[in-house]
Order: sequence, then C-alpha cells, then structure tokens
Amino acid sequence: MDKRTFVKSVLLGVAGVFASGMAVKAASNRKKWDGTFRMPELPYSVDSLAPFADGETVRLHLQHHASYTDGLNAAVIAAGLNGRTAHELMRMASEYSEDIRNYCGGYVNHKLFWRVLTPTPGLKPAQVLLNAIDRDFGSFDAFKEKFNQTARSVLGSGWVWLIVDSSGKTKVTFTPNHDNPVMDVAEVRGFPLLCLDVWEHAYNIKNKNRRSDYVDAFWNVVNWDVVSRRFQSASKLNFNLS
Repeated sequence: MDKRTFVKSVLLGVAGVFASGMAVKAASNRKKWDGTFRMPELPYSVDSLAPFADGETVRLHLQHHASYTDGLNAAVIAAGLNGRTAHELMRMASEYSEDIRNYCGGYVNHKLFWRVLTPTPGLKPAQVLLNAIDRDFGSFDAFKEKFNQTARSVLGSGWVWLIVDSSGKTKVTFTPNHDNPVMDVAEVRGFPLLCLDVWEHAYNIKNKNRRSDYVDAFWNVVNWDVVSRRFQSASKLNFNLS
C-alpha cells in the first residue's frame, strides 16, 4: 500500500469515529446511511445540564443545530455532493462553498458538543489521556487554565478545542465561526477531543454577557469518558491529516 492510499484509508476510518465515536459501529452504520444528515438524540434531558446551561438555552441551541443540519442537507444537494460524509466535506473545505463550510462545521461541531457534555461527569480523563495532557501542558490544571484563557479571550464567535495532532501531541486551539480543526483551512489542524461553543447563543440567556461564568461552569459537565475514548481511538488509527 502506498502512502497516499494509506493516508486515505486512515482518514476514512477517522470519519467513522467522528460520526459515532466507535469505528466498528460507524463502519456498520455507514452501509445503511442514505446520505441525509440528521440531528442526534441527546443522551440526557435538556434540563439536566445546569448550572452550565439551563433548559431554555439548550432548547434554543438545539434549534440552531437543526438549522445547520437542514442547511447542510440543502447545500450538498444543491452542489451535487450527495453521499459525501461530513468529514470528507470538512477536510476539503477550501474546495467547497462558504455555505457548505459553515453548515457542515455547525452540524459536526454541535454533534460533538452534545456528546462531550453530561450531567454526571467524572473528575478527570482516563490515565492515558491525562498522561498526554501532563506531558504537553505541564499539568491538568495548566491545561484547564490554557483552555479557559483561550475561551475568555475570543473576540466574536467560534469554538475552543482540545485536539490531538498527527504527532500525538495534545493542544488547545480556537477556530472562528463554525470552522473545525479537521478542515484544511484551520490554522492548527488535528483530531477534536473536546470542544466548547463560545457563540453567544450558547450562554447569553442564562449568563447574559458573562462568558467567563459559562466557561467556568463547563468543567462541571464534561464527559471525560467520551473525550478519553476519542483520544484512544485517534491513537489507534494513527490519525493523520497530511
């Protein structure tokens, strides 16, 4: 197998992880997929994420997600791109329209966002991810402070991420609007492990303009089991974006 074929196979495998977090499950589901992007079902009630987010905020946020989902379906049909996975669209974002880039990012980013939240969080990641964070940031607390500083300093709208790059290094990064670190337009590329939506619709009903309160509360609802599994899946796939 030549390098180009190998990289392509790895990226296709990662697309399955992006869709479900479980490569084996994604492989079986992909055979049945009809090309329509759909909203996920929340694994918790809309009222269960307080104090991070109240039920009214979550309901509004889900409406935004639904609009990105509908927009993505319409955009791919209009462009004749039916059957392309969201990951395929993102990693070649520079070749597609702004509508596809925005709607695809909005759709995928929110899917991950809902998955990395839980009303019953653990305190820390699994040891294998914790070891990587300690190595790359100095400590778990130093990582959280870096993430918090990044989220608080964003001017405008966007997303803050914990990613793992192709060398296996964990990093905190930011993307504007609905860009995603998988996109070929991202300044810092990598496989997303954890994300925080810092668009105003994510917090302004409850927190008004106090984004800092929203960022601080985030750590009370992080699903470290999901985040840790994503890190282990990316490692097993030898994730590469080149």
